[in-house]
Amino acid sequence: QVQLVESGGGLVQAGGSLRLSCAASGSIFSIKAMGWYRQTPGKKREWVAVITSGGSTHYADSVKGRFTISRDNAKNTVYLQMISLKPEDTAVYYCFADREGHYYYAGNIDSWGQGTQVTVSS
Repeated sequence: QVQLVESGGGLVQAGGSLRLSCAASGSIFSIKAMGWYRQTPGKKREWVAVITSGGSTHYADSVKGRFTISRDNAKNTVYLQMISLKPEDTAVYYCFADREGHYYYAGNIDSWGQGTQVTVSS
């Protein structure tokens, strides 16, 4: 069992930057993948970024080149650095962790944070 707590969301102007944090606790040694999804009202949860236990990273095309995922193993924390933010990035951002390394299909992920709101104004 893994518990995840997100922080760092807020209001930012278009073109600005924001850094999200996700602190993990519990069975952290079992985690094979951690990352971020986002969701807006009326839409399905959209995968954003992932970092695997081996350190490889992958990004959705919509954020590639603007978002960077990283981790601090000593702090059991994953970060999402977001730059050049656009209004379409507005969403609730959810941290996830998965023991089997799943990331692309939300239904296969077994641990979720409660979400943090990111709002990008024009």
